[in-house]
Amino acid sequence: MSEDSQPGPEDEFRDMLRQFLSGNSEIDPSKLVGAAGLPNDPAFMARLMSQLQAAVNSSGDGIDWSLAADQATAIGNSSAIEATPAQVSGLEQAFHVAALWLDEVAYVAELTVEPRVMTRAEWARATMPVWSQLAEPVADSIADSLTKVLGEQAPEEMQGMLQGASQVMRSVGGALFAMQLGQVVGQLSTEVVSGGDVGIPLLDEQQAALIPQNVTAFGEGLDVDADQVQLYLAVRELAHARLFRHARWLRLHLISSIREFAQGISIDTSRLEELAADFDPANPEQLRDAMQSGALIPPKTDEQLAALGRLETTLALIEGWVDVVTAQATERLPKSGAIAETVRRRRASGGPAESAFATLVGLELRPRRLREAAAMWQAVTEATGGELRDSLWAHPDIVPTSDDIDDPQALIARLTSKEPALDDVDRAIEDLLNDTRDDRPREAGDGTASEPEA
Repeated sequence: MSEDSQPGPEDEFRDMLRQFLSGNSEIDPSKLVGAAGLPNDPAFMARLMSQLQAAVNSSGDGIDWSLAADQATAIGNSSAIEATPAQVSGLEQAFHVAALWLDEVAYVAELTVEPRVMTRAEWARATMPVWSQLAEPVADSIADSLTKVLGEQAPEEMQGMLQGASQVMRSVGGALFAMQLGQVVGQLSTEVVSGGDVGIPLLDEQQAALIPQNVTAFGEGLDVDADQVQLYLAVRELAHARLFRHARWLRLHLISSIREFAQGISIDTSRLEELAADFDPANPEQLRDAMQSGALIPPKTDEQLAALGRLETTLALIEGWVDVVTAQATERLPKSGAIAETVRRRRASGGPAESAFATLVGLELRPRRLREAAAMWQAVTEATGGELRDSLWAHPDIVPTSDDIDDPQALIARLTSKEPALDDVDRAIEDLLNDTRDDRPREAGDGTASEPEA
């Protein structure tokens, strides 16, 4: 065999991974899959092994997020019961009435796209582009850390094999992460009732949507007529979508803030090294516990805590505004209060899929200051009316801050003041103009004597 035809280190590494994925190694792939929190059923295992083998043979850069979309869609399809024509018709009618009710209390732009009734699988596929944006920085961090640790921990005889094999490792790690994300989003599709249910704008701009089966499940055990539940949830969803349509800057601002936070996430390489050194292929529970508990993500830095605080304030302002507007618009529903309380309890507790996302990306989706933000919006509404309240979303520089949530009366005082408050630049300009007026020479004939020349 010529020297040129000799397999290189990267080819050796590919062959080793192929042997592992085909089951010809002492490590059982199914146990590692279980450790990663993925289902260990035969159909899923076959699909996962196929995807990972394709990743081994891939030479492309980046993560193939279509794996996540396919996995999430498959879960949505497998867990869904077909919506009845009556359910679909009821939700479509609820959207029409909700739009009229919102027009009476909110001063935000109307949608130019008709609201949709979505299946779980449709929701999973439609929201995946945003989920992948949010998860990508963490996936890159994990891949970088794994490559570094394996390079440092591998025996000397394997160093040559690992050199140049980082792209293969990133492809396989990216595929596994994508499948994990798909699992989380697929599970979420069985829990959420609408496009904006988790608080962030997951659907395309101007799109509102409800999921019939999940709306029905939400109303079970409430002792509330189904049409009241449908109307209340339709109002909430439309309010959420309209806000992002009205405040054009808000969607990009929120997604960018989440990505900024996620980009600051690092992986605790020392903990990863410990797991690599102590890993027992026959007993992967330690790895599973570390991944599910978030132990690989070190404590947040001061910069991350500051970014998280800003992000939580924005999420709380959005959800608090939606709560207040929805309460106003649904006053004529006899049991709107009971439905609202169910929404609050559900939001506070979250669900298994949200916990999984928090572990995967290191971010809780539920804002902690929601009640305080809602109280602020309610106070502003009562003091100034809905039109002035909603005008605060026109620009990021005038949207309420964390200090305003703490002290709504100070915000109301500024909003109702007849003289607009001056910022530092305005005040400096006014002081300069006043000084200039005081120092100018007196003109003859202006009613005052001019100063004699020296």
